[in-house]
Formats: sequence, C-alpha cells, structure tokens
Amino acid sequence: MAKIGFIGLGIMGAPMAGHLQAGGHKLYLHDQKNPPYQLIEGGATVCTSGAEVAKRADVIIVMVPDTPHVEAVLFGENGVAGGLEKGKIVIDMSSISPIATKQFARRINELGCEYLDAPVSGGEVGAKAASLTIMVGGSEGAFNDVKPLFELMGKNITLVGGNGDGQTTKVANQIIVALNIQAVAEALLFASKAGADPARVRQALMGGFASSRILEVHGERMVKRTFNPGFRIELHQKDLNLALQGAKALGVSLPNTAAAQELMNACAANGMSGLDHSALCRAIELMSNHEIAKG
Repeated sequence: MAKIGFIGLGIMGAPMAGHLQAGGHKLYLHDQKNPPYQLIEGGATVCTSGAEVAKRADVIIVMVPDTPHVEAVLFGENGVAGGLEKGKIVIDMSSISPIATKQFARRINELGCEYLDAPVSGGEVGAKAASLTIMVGGSEGAFNDVKPLFELMGKNITLVGGNGDGQTTKVANQIIVALNIQAVAEALLFASKAGADPARVRQALMGGFASSRILEVHGERMVKRTFNPGFRIELHQKDLNLALQGAKALGVSLPNTAAAQELMNACAANGMSGLDHSALCRAIELMSNHEIAKG
C-alpha cells in the first residue's frame, strides 16, 4: 500500500483518486472544495494544505486546470514544495505548458525529489472507466516506481522522454482532437444541410475509413445535442493556446490549429465556454445559420 497525496478533485481528479483508493492505497487529499464524501468514507485523510499532503504522502499527484494553478500548488504559500523530503515523487497530471514544466521539474529535483509530468487523455469517461491514456515525461526509474499507480487509472501508458515531453505529447494530442472535432462538425453539418439524416450519415461513416473515436462519441453528441461537459471548451482553448504559443516559440506554422481555436473563441464569446468541446460545432452552425440536428 502506497501513501498517495492527491491535489485537485474535480471532474477528472475525483474518479482517478477513487481508482487509487480502490486499489488499496492510502489517500491524502487537498482541494479548494470539500473532497468527495465517498473518498473520505473510504478512508482518505483530508489535509489543510499542499505542504501537509507532501509531508504525509510518498507520492504526490496534482490534477488542476492550468499552469498558474500548478505553480501555486507546488510553490505557493503552504505549497507542496514546503512539505517535501528527499526521495518523494511529484506527479503533475494536469495539462500545462511544457516550458513551465521543465522549470517546475528542476525546482523539485533540487529538493532531492523526482518529478513526472503525466497529462492524460480520455476525458471524464476515461477517468471514470480507468481507461485514460497517460503520457509521461521524466526519469525511467521514477516512471517504473509509479507505473502500477498509473495502471489503476489508465490503459495506454507511455514514457515519452524527459520532463516536458509528456506535456508536449498532450499538446499534440489536443491539436489532433480539436481538428477532428472540427472535421466531424463540418461533415455532419454539410450532410444535414444537404437534406440527409445526420444520425444515419454518422452511422454509415463509422464503418469506413473516416471512422474515429471523435466521430463515435462527439458525433453522437452533435446529433443528440448533449453538450454537458466531459471536457470543457475553455480547457481546450487553454490547450490550443499552449500549442500556438509553442509554435511561435519554435517558429512553425499551425494554421488549422489556429482556425480551430478561433471556432472555440467564437463559442466562448457566445456564452458556451462551459460546454463540452464537441459544442465547437455550434460556432460552425452559427456561421452557417443551420443546426446539425434539432435538440
């Protein structure tokens, strides 16, 4: 049984922590809100700060929305860094800046601790089903030490390279996901406007080369108009900002990523930042004055 700290118990973090607890591990929790009652009922200990989590746990997992949040959790007042002792492992499973990640890793390493960046893909569905894809950057030794923990939360677990490479992989993932959502939205809108039944078009496409997880899950959301968030538009906006900032720093062009970001910006401007990212289709629908399907 490992002593695991878990900071950030939202849509993703709560079920992930639940799988660790179900695997027989002792949890030490900290969140801005009260941690889920079922975790406490299952034996988890609630801590008053990140520093307390770090003092009591051997492995500390962070799962918060953005780069400034991770920095505050790690290095802010009563943050994780203040409670670390040599030999502990800090795992950031948030999706944040690869550049900042390398800086955070150096600071944690200077305290005699290991740092892994291990962002995930799969959304709320994957978190609940323990089927997340986990992309890891850090040392092979630390990765091997905690791989059994990753296996309780995910299925496709890969050590990509050194610190920052996990986050770089997640940014690449988010580019692919966004462009696939855009493609599915445009295809279904085209079919619907042409008079075809978008549900049947989607069903037909699922049997061909255009089949994808995005067409399967988010295509259904577009047809059924179910945009309750599994992964919010505002979070995907953040990830595409990381992609475009990185592209600028690297001197490369990502024209279609920029277009997808503008569609998400349009959704946010129309009050839809809290909807699932499949609602990107709403921006295209507004531009076309036509909805894929009626809710």
